[in-house]
Amino acid sequence: MENEPDHENVEQSLCAKTTEEELNKSFNLEASLSKFSYIDLDKELEFKNDLIDDKEFDIPQVDTPPTLESILNETDDEEESFVLEDPTLLNIDTIDSHSYDTSSVASSDSGDRTNLKRKKKLPDSFSLHGSVMRHSLLKGISAQIVSAADKVDAGLPTAIAVSSLIAVGTSHGLALIFDQNQALRLCLGNTSVGGQYGAISALSINNDCSRLLCGFAKGQITMWDLASGKLLRSITDAHPPGTAILHIKFTDDPTLAICNDSGGSVFELTFKRVMGVRTCESRCLFSGSKGEVCCIEPLHSKPELKDHPITQFSLLAMASLTKILVIGLKPSLKVWMTFPYGRMDPSSVPLLAWHFVAVHNYVNPMLAFCRGDVVHFLLVKRDESGAIHVTKQKHLHLYYDLINFTWINSRTVVLLDSVEKLHVIDRQTQEELETVEISEVQLVYNSSHFKSLATGGNVSQALALVGEKACYQSISSYGGQIFYLGTKSVYVMMLRSWRERVDHLLKQDCLTEALALAWSFHEGKAKAVVGLSGDASKRKAVVADRMVEILFHYADRALKKCPDQGKIQVMEQHFQDTVPVIVDYCLLLERKDLLFSQMYDKLSENSVAKGVFLECLEPYILSDKLVGMTPQVMKDLIVHFQDKKLMENVEALIVHMDITSLDIQQVVLMCWENRLYDAMIYVYNRGMNEFISPMEKLFRVISPPLSAGRTLTDEQVVMGNKLLVYISCCLAGRAYPLGDIPEDLVPLVKNQVFEFLIRLHSAEASPEEEIYPYVRTLLHFDTREFLNVLALTFEDFKNDKQAVEYQQRIVDILLKVMVENSDFTPSQVGCLFTFLARQLAKPDNTLFVNRTLFDQVLEFLCSPDDDSRHSERQQVLLELLQAGGIVQFEESRLIRMAEKAEFYQICEFMYEREHQYDKIIDCYLRDPLREEEVFNYIHNILSIPGHSAEEKQSVWQKAMDHIEELVSLKPCKAAELVATHFSEQIEIVIKKLQNQVLLFKFLRSLLDPREGIHVNQESLQMPPSVTEQFIELLCQFDPNQVIETLQVLECYRLEETIQITQKYQLHEVTAYLLEKKGDIHGAFLIMLKRLQSKLQEITHQDEKAKEDLSLKDVEDTMVETIALCQRNSHNLNQQQREALWFPLLEAMMAPQKLSGSAAPHLHPEALRSLTMQVLNSMAAFIALPSILQRILQHETRQEKEKEKEKIQQHCDTIGLSNFQMIFLP
Repeated sequence: MENEPDHENVEQSLCAKTTEEELNKSFNLEASLSKFSYIDLDKELEFKNDLIDDKEFDIPQVDTPPTLESILNETDDEEESFVLEDPTLLNIDTIDSHSYDTSSVASSDSGDRTNLKRKKKLPDSFSLHGSVMRHSLLKGISAQIVSAADKVDAGLPTAIAVSSLIAVGTSHGLALIFDQNQALRLCLGNTSVGGQYGAISALSINNDCSRLLCGFAKGQITMWDLASGKLLRSITDAHPPGTAILHIKFTDDPTLAICNDSGGSVFELTFKRVMGVRTCESRCLFSGSKGEVCCIEPLHSKPELKDHPITQFSLLAMASLTKILVIGLKPSLKVWMTFPYGRMDPSSVPLLAWHFVAVHNYVNPMLAFCRGDVVHFLLVKRDESGAIHVTKQKHLHLYYDLINFTWINSRTVVLLDSVEKLHVIDRQTQEELETVEISEVQLVYNSSHFKSLATGGNVSQALALVGEKACYQSISSYGGQIFYLGTKSVYVMMLRSWRERVDHLLKQDCLTEALALAWSFHEGKAKAVVGLSGDASKRKAVVADRMVEILFHYADRALKKCPDQGKIQVMEQHFQDTVPVIVDYCLLLERKDLLFSQMYDKLSENSVAKGVFLECLEPYILSDKLVGMTPQVMKDLIVHFQDKKLMENVEALIVHMDITSLDIQQVVLMCWENRLYDAMIYVYNRGMNEFISPMEKLFRVISPPLSAGRTLTDEQVVMGNKLLVYISCCLAGRAYPLGDIPEDLVPLVKNQVFEFLIRLHSAEASPEEEIYPYVRTLLHFDTREFLNVLALTFEDFKNDKQAVEYQQRIVDILLKVMVENSDFTPSQVGCLFTFLARQLAKPDNTLFVNRTLFDQVLEFLCSPDDDSRHSERQQVLLELLQAGGIVQFEESRLIRMAEKAEFYQICEFMYEREHQYDKIIDCYLRDPLREEEVFNYIHNILSIPGHSAEEKQSVWQKAMDHIEELVSLKPCKAAELVATHFSEQIEIVIKKLQNQVLLFKFLRSLLDPREGIHVNQESLQMPPSVTEQFIELLCQFDPNQVIETLQVLECYRLEETIQITQKYQLHEVTAYLLEKKGDIHGAFLIMLKRLQSKLQEITHQDEKAKEDLSLKDVEDTMVETIALCQRNSHNLNQQQREALWFPLLEAMMAPQKLSGSAAPHLHPEALRSLTMQVLNSMAAFIALPSILQRILQHETRQEKEKEKEKIQQHCDTIGLSNFQMIFLP
């Protein structure tokens, strides 16, 4: 007994051929595309930046993997493997298995369930990639399929398998075998056998294209010799009868195949020869009774990967309706992974596809599986111990449901959705590269086999539902090509080569898009690249050559399509849309030779195109990305911008260009005439190595007005500023306006500039010219900035003899120019001596300045002829001292002069040096601009560490001496200062404040928390007498605020305070204090007396009096008295309440008794209203009968009747019934 040899009775496989006809374009299966597969493998190893992460989503390994038997016998735990998300969408119990349409649904979406759930679409980026796929109709095969149906009753096509041959199965049991030239090589089987076996439902060709397996709708399997057309085996007992073959697959072992039937079971078929007799042994791998499998996919390896360690396991992936399984058939049956789907649409089709991919420089198989709208990727690896590890990679979320998944190479996958639209996806970036509508194919569906109609439809409803969109046998891939079987045709899809993709865009006149796509190939950023081989430089060179060709074509087209007529703006817009593209890509390709010769010559034929071309160069020049232009282009560029009056642009361009090849004098003249000073200086420096001439030209403009004392124009100010910056750059070794001076020229340039600046006279000096005109001009223009330039230059000087001489010489000149002249301001003179002080203060100073000059400056600043520029003089002297000039002066003399000149900041500076902090207080108080800062200064001295106790004491004593001045300046700040640092000496401070108003302000700030002082009152520890003293002052100066202040004050004695308020006759305040003391009746009597007094006033006033004010006083006093009674009635007994309320009521009613007299008062109605207000308030505390009795006991009968009527109205108002009136006498 021995296994069947691989090549017994088999001829050599057909060699690859090429033709010049249609097949050469669309069907070169072996010669070209098998070559692509090798290239594809090479490319895999180059992708080191693969997006897959082995560690992410790692599926944990189990110690003991489950056996296949255990999985077969386990229950699905009621996983609801095909329960719909919405059960009302499909009544599964009433499905008629014969009711499904098994023909092509073409473009119909009647069976599409994706409209039930639409997710976010992938980014639309088709315009970035052009046409990625080329699809063609195989006319020869398609015609012969139709012919076979007519002539030999072959029936309609049902299945396809592709290797170096193409096999097409038919509905009448025939297998048509075509070669790569689309010629019919074999017609296997006959219609009589087809009548017995049914339609071919599955096909498989082995690796060397020597054997064909056919599975039939009624369950039979046949094996054919593809060389001779001989039937080798007819297998009828490999699986249970009455079920259709859904899948039949050869493994890499030619003696081993796998089949899957409509019962959901999977069987392993082993082919053997025993004593010359061919046999087939069948073993069940998975029983459909435990979960129906509807898709199987063995792992196939390419010849170059036959020694890969993973191939020894003969892996098989299976998809049931509930889970994915990966098992190993060798060396023994073993389950390596299970993966449940989870909930999903039961009508979606499970899909499986293997491919070898390179991850981190290792090539391993990757399994893609999906069902619905999510694709999962599993990377399968073998470790050193021999175990298989499966890691889950980044999955792909889609917005459509899939019915087919095909790898076209390791980076690119092609997906077919349920409405027959192809989606080309880059796996790593998940970018959708292209979509293609293939409804014209009229794809064949395998629905009838999944429903097993040929055997009576004995399948589960779940499997029949999945089969509605099943097209497993209608799509086959080989060598980077995908074949689609239609009802009357066969189509092939493949990736276009990079050149073909570019040309495809060119044919559609999309030149800009073609260039962009080609550039992505050049940069290695394109997706789904085919046809570029070699190293990166070689690939770039090939693409660059093609781009140059396109650019020439693009330029010709731009000129040709330019509008001949119309506005100039239309022509400009046309070229602005096209010419920049040419410039950009020429520069990207680093082809300046092409850009400035052929392209420029070509575009110069049109003046508008030429102008746009020149303008396109500007951003590249300004960013220093374009150097080395031809002289002609540079000249044309400057002339163009000059003609368009864009002189600022001209200047910006010139300072970035190498202008040595231009007419220097002409450029200088143009720059000067157009005030392009930066450009002029640049041309002198770079074009002629001349650094002095630019300064001479600028000095000639700004010197005369400065010498004459005239104000400079804005243009002259600009020139002066540029001159200063230019001199600074030259002395620092930097080029102007940007870059650096060549190192060998730096010493020479510095010497030339210095010698020029210190010239005694200018070249064309007039007799009236003063000495050192250049230094004088710069000092007059901007003293401070010119001296800053010199200071920076001195920093760079090396300490050699020549440098020392230069520094001393320039200092002597500065002193001679400024000190001997009276036309410089104090600020300018001060700047000079501040500059000198800084230089003299340096540790390595070698300069000498006569000290007498500093004394003269001090006299100049402190003893002016007038009081003008006081602040400026003080600031200048302060800067001079701070810069180190203090050492140049006798300090006592300096202080005397500063005090005399009222330079208080100078005095502070000097006192600070001598630690005479107390004297600084005087400086602040005398300086009206800074007097309020004295509080912060005193606080800092007293609180910041570092000052001695004696210093702090002297500061405090000085503050005490000026306490009245401090309080008058800012009472709150003074109080806060005292409370913070010397709370125990508050009484001493009070004694010092003789002015009563100041004392009142001080105490108010100290004690009244509403004044905003941030001090804890408890920490002050003041005796009550201080608070009482404040209250007495408050009674004098702000009596209206006494009550409000007492409400927030603490630490005062009631008896003493009452005496104070009585002294100043503040009755309301006295009443408030009595109430607070608890003497309610005493407080009430004071308020009552005040009310009676107010009532008496309005009773006796005449009509001319201010009635409103008097009445308002009565009302306010009454309201306060009512409030007093209401606050305290709750705590009093009935008798005590009546002692409050009845006198108040009687007081309000007394004036009304005069209404019948000869002299009635003026406000009867107002007083009645106020009386009713008292009645309303007292009704809550006094019984109504008592109130009524008190009202009526002194009235006449007529008055009683009237009053009774009023009281009745009042009782109605407050809700009393009539029977309560019985209390009336």
